Amino acid sequence: MLARRILWGRAQHRSAFVDRYLGGLTGIEIGGAAHNDYGLDALNVDRFGEMDTIYKQEEWRLSGRKRPVDVVAPGDDLPFADGAFDFVFASHVIEHLADPIRALQEWIRVARKYVILVVPHPDRTFDRGRELTTTAELLDRHERGATAETEGHWSVWTHESFLGLCSDLGVEVVDSLDPDDKVGNGFMVVIDASR
Repeated sequence: MLARRILWGRAQHRSAFVDRYLGGLTGIEIGGAAHNDYGLDALNVDRFGEMDTIYKQEEWRLSGRKRPVDVVAPGDDLPFADGAFDFVFASHVIEHLADPIRALQEWIRVARKYVILVVPHPDRTFDRGRELTTTAELLDRHERGATAETEGHWSVWTHESFLGLCSDLGVEVVDSLDPDDKVGNGFMVVIDASR
């Protein structure tokens, strides 16, 4: 059974899976949102500092609040030293980055212990029916230094295809869960950043 807690007068589900790895640790959350709060001891890093973006408006619509941004920086170019935090956490973020390989490398660089991702599963989101993104396509984007010029999901993975990407890149996955234990529309992956 999922633990619940009250945040700003609203019940929030916790993720036992995430808490098992990140409880008691400090880190950063990339693009943290008020309506999907994991209750982590983390700075919120976002590419926008303004509180009137479409993302902040959606937070307000869904939860009646907007999560403050602590550090303004692109999610794949962080202003922190190597191993500066215990963890990097990103829920429903990596698919928005044109070069997710660069993002993974950056998150592993900054984390001492773990990188935990929650990735939308196409069978449980509006990405249903879209073609899966291949490692070859991502390597091509990475080599070209691709950047996102439009908003949206640049990449689509299933649990299995994302684990395959990690294997292809030599990224060590220590655990995963499909479906995720918070909302259920994605899957969770724990990456070992200690190497």
